Amino acid sequence: VLRQFIRHESDSATSLILERSLNRIQLLGRVGQDPVMRQVEGKNPVTIFSLATNEMWRSGESEVFQAGDITQKTTWHRISVFRPGLRDVAYQYVKKGARIYVEGKIDYGEYTDKNNVRRQATTIIADNIIFLSDHVKEK
Repeated sequence: VLRQFIRHESDSATSLILERSLNRIQLLGRVGQDPVMRQVEGKNPVTIFSLATNEMWRSGESEVFQAGDITQKTTWHRISVFRPGLRDVAYQYVKKGARIYVEGKIDYGEYTDKNNVRRQATTIIADNIIFLSDHVKEK
């Protein structure tokens, strides 16, 4: 077990124990839209795009694959890139259809939509992106 001890700069001899934790996510998928860069209320800009991952499984108990035996589910992830260098590279080079690998952490937040309704949002905060293919050429 990893622990870190920090002493308060006070007269009390009380120690604060901070337990280490981990919030890491790895995604490999295809970009669903070209990125957009946003800046809200004077804060640092952010590059945002969507990423699709697919999960496939075999339905039924037969050992032989037949038509209709494989089911696929697509999950869409909202990717936000705040790191200045990575944010600019993502904005410039991430393209719809590209196959990429994203490392980061998951973040749960709330926002108020245009109808003044509170909504929850799940976002992946990327801290590494690896480009695995060129974007899909238009036909």
